[in-house]
Amino acid sequence: MMDKKTLLENGLLEQYLLGELNAKEREQIEQLLASDAELKTHFDQLEQNFETLGLENTVTPPVKVKTQLLEGIKSSSNATKVVDLKSNNNSKWYLGIAASIAGLLMIGSFWMYNQLNQVKQQLQTVETNNTELNTTIEVLNKELRDTNTFYTAIVNPDTEQYILKGNDLLPEAKVVSYVNHKTKSVVINTERLPKLDDNHDYQMWADVEGEMINMGVIAKDKTLMTMAYIDHAESLNITIEPAGGNDHPTVEKLVTNVYLN
Repeated sequence: MMDKKTLLENGLLEQYLLGELNAKEREQIEQLLASDAELKTHFDQLEQNFETLGLENTVTPPVKVKTQLLEGIKSSSNATKVVDLKSNNNSKWYLGIAASIAGLLMIGSFWMYNQLNQVKQQLQTVETNNTELNTTIEVLNKELRDTNTFYTAIVNPDTEQYILKGNDLLPEAKVVSYVNHKTKSVVINTERLPKLDDNHDYQMWADVEGEMINMGVIAKDKTLMTMAYIDHAESLNITIEPAGGNDHPTVEKLVTNVYLN
């Protein structure tokens, strides 16, 4: 048989409030509370402390949780004989605990949602960085291939070097060309070619029996570049043309040329 000393020393009142005891233990405690005014006062204070703790940490639960909880408490009260121990306060206390749990779950869900968004953002950043890195690698690979092409063409023993010096229209101009008739390649160095405005470009031409054949527009952003090789060219010529190039040379804008041996 449970007595007052056992009840207090083993924290059975707290377990009773938390619903951790079986039906027989609850019944014995309720009998002791009904017969001992001092014990009942101690219990009321303990219950009040629990209620205060629950209400201080409460958050508004979803309507569905509140409805289910109240229905569960009502059903439990009808099915089990209990001593009237401020049933309204008990309901508030249980509701506070349930609301606190619901609040913790909501906070946890919100935290997980934020973490997921952060992970997604990090993945997007990684993907963007990977894309940019791949693009950079492709550009570097192309530049390396071009550099190898230029180097191979320039050092080839069959490559001939021709210097195109500026005329009276552009005396400071100087272009170095490397022509290989066996590999049919032309590489030019335009480092000493003065810059033009956005409305004009340099264009290179090969003279074949008096006919000027287009070898290509010279890029503004490169100092080494390949041009089209033209069979039987007698000379190389550079003119100033409208931006994007022309289908025929503007002879009065011829700025430099060189005859091939």
